[in-house]
Amino acid sequence: MSLRPVLGAVASASLLLLLNVPTASADPSEVMTVDSTGSLAADGTVTLSGTYRCASGQNPVFVSSSMSQGDTGVRYGIGGSNAVCDHAEHRWTNSATLAPGTVKVGAVRVEATVMELDSSSGLPLPRIHVAQQQDIELVAG
Repeated sequence: MSLRPVLGAVASASLLLLLNVPTASADPSEVMTVDSTGSLAADGTVTLSGTYRCASGQNPVFVSSSMSQGDTGVRYGIGGSNAVCDHAEHRWTNSATLAPGTVKVGAVRVEATVMELDSSSGLPLPRIHVAQQQDIELVAG
């Protein structure tokens, strides 16, 4: 039996799952901010921060963040943290240590997201509460 039909079926099923992932909330009370500066330590540790507010989550909820620098198209995941969705504003801070020299002090593009793992379908799928993309300055720190 050829693997091609099996791989095609798996790819199609994956695409259907992705197309059915719940998207960002239309709730205007859900807000995400990214601070205008992040820090880059000498050992390569990048720290990003901001605030978020989200409506109640019935499942585990997280703040994830990533960043890119320049036109390389490479995104670096910068940690993740637990979130509390109680309609109140909360601070978030995520850090990750990249190999020294991977990124430099200067302009970076940050994406931060409040995401819930919704398991109501039996399979935990991401549900985006709110996301924010912003250009910030990475400073030595």
